[in-house]
Amino acid sequence: MPRRTSWLSAENIAFVIFLIFMIVYPFRTDDFGILNAAYFAALTLLALSLSMIWGKAGILSFGQTAFFGIGGYLYGIYTLNVLGSAQTWVGLAVGMLAGGIVAAILGWFMFYGGVNDVFVGLTTLALTLVLQTFMAQTAGPEWTVGEARLNGYNGMYIPQLSFGEMPLYGRPLYFVYLAILIGVYLLLRWLSSTRWGYGLLALQENRPRTESFGYNVRLMQVQVFALAGVVAALSGVLYASWGGYIDPSSMGLTAAITPVIYVAIGGRRSLTASMISSMILLKLSQLLASSAPEYALVIFGLLALLAVLFVPEGFVVALFNLIDRHLLNRGGGNLPGMTAPVEEVTANG
Repeated sequence: MPRRTSWLSAENIAFVIFLIFMIVYPFRTDDFGILNAAYFAALTLLALSLSMIWGKAGILSFGQTAFFGIGGYLYGIYTLNVLGSAQTWVGLAVGMLAGGIVAAILGWFMFYGGVNDVFVGLTTLALTLVLQTFMAQTAGPEWTVGEARLNGYNGMYIPQLSFGEMPLYGRPLYFVYLAILIGVYLLLRWLSSTRWGYGLLALQENRPRTESFGYNVRLMQVQVFALAGVVAALSGVLYASWGGYIDPSSMGLTAAITPVIYVAIGGRRSLTASMISSMILLKLSQLLASSAPEYALVIFGLLALLAVLFVPEGFVVALFNLIDRHLLNRGGGNLPGMTAPVEEVTANG
């Protein structure tokens, strides 16, 4: 039986502060800042998808951007070919479903075929590069799906999410994106706290032993991989809708590595840390793009290397732990709301 954790933890406090800031922010900035924040929210979903499979199940995937691109392109193809006031929201569901199906099929072949550990990373990276290479050569007029032209690196122009005939823009767009981000975050945290979620943590540490306790390890791996594919595809849909555009660079090598760096810096085992660090690093990346674009990835890579060498749990998670230890010392060994010290774990199931 897993230990009880405090509701008054640094992680939960950080989430509440983050949520309050995100709600207040659009009333304290201009239209450009609001659109930027919506863009960050869309891409942060990609970091959450990676945190779920890497931090909770130990599956390092470089294929999240492949599912991201599949979601964005399928959303565009659907909305450009189907008319009706609800087309964009149905298109959102189509894009998510497409990403989840592709992830489930790939996961089934990998995990039931005995592919694990570093070979999962290599397989998913190969998928990402194959999709980018294929989409890069679709600039000709023959590459169309109904009314939708793929356009290669010229990019596909895509309708924005809308309510009826009114496209979302400004604060309404921002709050819809924020609601989706927080909803997905809460869903993933809830799933992580269920028996299935604890099973993912167990198989990350020792797959054969977890299987001996009655868990269907391969099925769980496929399930979490498909779930992460759905979230990554949702991120791609929101990104494509936000800019009304998507091209193969969204599935490139740099795009595949970037969310891994963001999650590693923040702390892959914490969805909260991954979400907050992704938002901060996306903002920092944008600032560097205007002053020193050639150094942005180098700086982030260095931060990730420092995290791996000296703070393997991630900088944000390390900060959470430091704050929690301080609260423990001040509270005489227990955080408020806890019935036992943090170190105690019950031996009986």
